[in-house]
Amino acid sequence: MDFTIVAHAVEVDHGIKRFSMRFIKRYAAPDRVRLSVELCEQITQALDGLGLTTLPRRLPTSETEDVFVIQKKSPLGEAVIIAASVAMMEKMGTPVLPALFERFPEARRHLT
Repeated sequence: MDFTIVAHAVEVDHGIKRFSMRFIKRYAAPDRVRLSVELCEQITQALDGLGLTTLPRRLPTSETEDVFVIQKKSPLGEAVIIAASVAMMEKMGTPVLPALFERFPEARRHLT
């Protein structure tokens, strides 16, 4: 998996870029017929190695969906990582902010 073109595109767009999963699959596994959960996890790890994170955090297996790829070492990237950590603590039963997901219902779907 070579995602250097993705990393360069994110850098050119000031730390965030929107990609279709079809585009990402083209660089991850062009010979594969479809995306699987396992392949999406491998893509996440490869992007992580380049200092990138995604939103939603768990990549979709549908090629028609879009994701945002964000530089981790940017203000937005750090905010997404913090928000994902807070969401994970909420999921584990240790709420950091009361009624977080009641106030921001879309956050759960994108961050956990």
